[in-house]
Amino acid sequence: MVVISKSAKLDYQMGYLVVRSEDTVRVHIDEIHTLMIETTAVSLTTALLAELVKRKVKVIFCDEKRNPSSELLPYYGAHDTSAKIRNQMQWNQDVKDSVWTEIVSEKIRKQAELLEFLNLDEANLLYEYINEMEFGDVTNREGHAAKVYFNALFGKDFTRTAENSINAALNYGYTLILSTFNREVVSNGYITQIGLFHDNMFNQFNLASDLMEPFRPLVDSKVISLMPEKFEHSEKMDMLYILQEEVVIAGRRELVNNAIKIYARSVFDALNNSDVSLIKFYSRDEL
Repeated sequence: MVVISKSAKLDYQMGYLVVRSEDTVRVHIDEIHTLMIETTAVSLTTALLAELVKRKVKVIFCDEKRNPSSELLPYYGAHDTSAKIRNQMQWNQDVKDSVWTEIVSEKIRKQAELLEFLNLDEANLLYEYINEMEFGDVTNREGHAAKVYFNALFGKDFTRTAENSINAALNYGYTLILSTFNREVVSNGYITQIGLFHDNMFNQFNLASDLMEPFRPLVDSKVISLMPEKFEHSEKMDMLYILQEEVVIAGRRELVNNAIKIYARSVFDALNNSDVSLIKFYSRDEL
């Protein structure tokens, strides 16, 4: 990951990203997975943007408060995008509900595992919610679990709507994970707007919002370890390392970046083959 955090000019030369600031630095584009433009005091060339898209480098732009605000996504992520989108529009509703049930159950399981790791008794209640899960989560076990979970982590008075450093860190981390999933959705030839469960007409990223759910506890775990009293540049850099942490998936250790690729493709396989057993979830050694 490359982070540009101060005034600079970025351009493309002979396969390299060239960063011109107080010094000139060159980074080969094939070595970059993610480029984050953390400041608005950056100018860059369209030639560079075109090459970054071609090489499937994820580019995240931040606003004047240095919070992620947008990203660069290609129009065409795969050679058979049109066929993929037609398939996406025809995914069977029962299959979508079945996949969503697996995803949300795994999210609650990951939440319960984190609480258990922290020796919090509320983990037992979350495990009960998994056992009570109905098809499509029609009884909203996810919502009940979320309330218990966040109150256990951050206290009874904690709400996700409050303006504080904890929520700032959570929102920042979730945005990073969402952005990574958007990249995978597009690179696999699908569109981000059409989801499985999320269907908000104002949400451009409904599908990524669905897929990312089991990865949210990775962010929560990082925030618990930091418990920031402020959320500024150094804390944001700490959050960025979430994507470089290691997890186990498909029988091997992978960086979270790669685990997201493996998991996302497995979900698409499950949807296209009507077989939820194809979904590959990650696990963590330390939990």
